[in-house]
Amino acid sequence: MDLPTEIHLLITEHLIYPDALAMKHVNGYFYNLVDTGVCKKVEWLFDCRRLHLGCPNDTRCDLGSDLRFCRGSVKLLMQRWREHNECEARPGLGCVVYSTSRCVHRRKLKYRVKRLMRLKLTIDLPLLILALLVVLGAWWAVPLFCG
Repeated sequence: MDLPTEIHLLITEHLIYPDALAMKHVNGYFYNLVDTGVCKKVEWLFDCRRLHLGCPNDTRCDLGSDLRFCRGSVKLLMQRWREHNECEARPGLGCVVYSTSRCVHRRKLKYRVKRLMRLKLTIDLPLLILALLVVLGAWWAVPLFCG
């Protein structure tokens, strides 16, 4: 915070959208200083597309405000970006967050599996489990009634 405002502006101009948005919400000073406008959002989306990463393909990608932009799939993309999930997705891709040849921040497989096990169940999975139980129950009951 001891640096002049001009240097802060120069630094924030080089941030990609997720980093600029995070810096914007650090405190009131940066909230008024950091620009997360349409140009920054479009530039980030182009970078995602250029690197063949996940990108929102629907027409409801609202660039008007940060709140509307970060709804839906963009929120998930930013979370995957922060967790380095896209890093080394393909051989030779390296770290897409820091543009290095190797990602040292990506979580190990055992931590990713633990996180996957903690995911909240959506409505689809319980219905699938219920349908599977009905099918197994019917399969078990057929010999009782037919035999």
